[in-house]
Amino acid sequence: MLNVFTLDTGGQRGRLLQQEIHGPHDLVRLSPVWVDLESPTPEEKAWVSARYGLTIPEDAVDDDIEESARFYEEDNGELHIRSDFLVDDAEGPRNVRVAFIMQAGVLFSVRKEDIPVFRLLRLRARRTPSLIEDAKDVLLKLYDADAEYSADTLEGIYDRLEQVSARVLKQDVNDEAAAQVLSAIAREEDLNGRIRRNVMDTRRAVSFMMRSRMLGAEQFEEARQILRDIDSLDSHTAFLFDKINFLMDATVGFININQNKIIKIFSVASVALLPPTLIASIYGMNFEFMPELKWEYGYPFGIALMLASVAAPFIYFRRKGWLR
Repeated sequence: MLNVFTLDTGGQRGRLLQQEIHGPHDLVRLSPVWVDLESPTPEEKAWVSARYGLTIPEDAVDDDIEESARFYEEDNGELHIRSDFLVDDAEGPRNVRVAFIMQAGVLFSVRKEDIPVFRLLRLRARRTPSLIEDAKDVLLKLYDADAEYSADTLEGIYDRLEQVSARVLKQDVNDEAAAQVLSAIAREEDLNGRIRRNVMDTRRAVSFMMRSRMLGAEQFEEARQILRDIDSLDSHTAFLFDKINFLMDATVGFININQNKIIKIFSVASVALLPPTLIASIYGMNFEFMPELKWEYGYPFGIALMLASVAAPFIYFRRKGWLR
């Protein structure tokens, strides 16, 4: 999908306008500020190459690209940035790689799937005049929206962990509930880790833009504000990691308690059955004078003795409180 955006030069300057593209002839008449390629076809890549002279690398959005090749500037002035953006939907949390290329005042972005941050920027830029002035503003606003999206996702983690805390600390946790709690905690831990990686990548990209001296004075100050927002998110992710570890330890503790209860039952039963087993063994020995043969109450006495030997340990354990 090829999305081309131009700036409104009329009464609402700075507002992004999305243009309909049906063929290469539509690109000729446009002077875009942002060209967004979502899962582009070879035909769409050819249109962009023919119109703007831009060759999109085949490995532009590969995940295994070397870290040193994620931020660089070509001899012809092309600026290349590879950034990861957070996506948290029904398929689960993940980081999606996006390739940015800045050439001749036009921002080109290449990605494999839809990203919430891009939808958010398009919505804001259509409704808010004077938000965008050039391609560099588009890139900065994307990183700003990415930091805000990460903050919103962190708030969602806070809310879900509060529910997990109420379930762990205010209810009896059986094995089934513990399994559900551990599954929920594992998902939140994975999401929190991806947020931390995402904001770290955004920090690196914004810092690279500031070092490259491509930003104006106002844009430079905006970039510094984005970095401050990202720094504020670090403490939240660290706190959430601690909270997740606490809930994990508490849940595992409840699982151990439940297992210890089961082991305690077997321990008490084995100790209580030792005396009657000993009495039965003695009665089964081949003595010359057997009580059951010489005494008419021999068998009843043996059975009563075994029952008493079972009752005695249980009474003792109950007084000690070991059966509670």
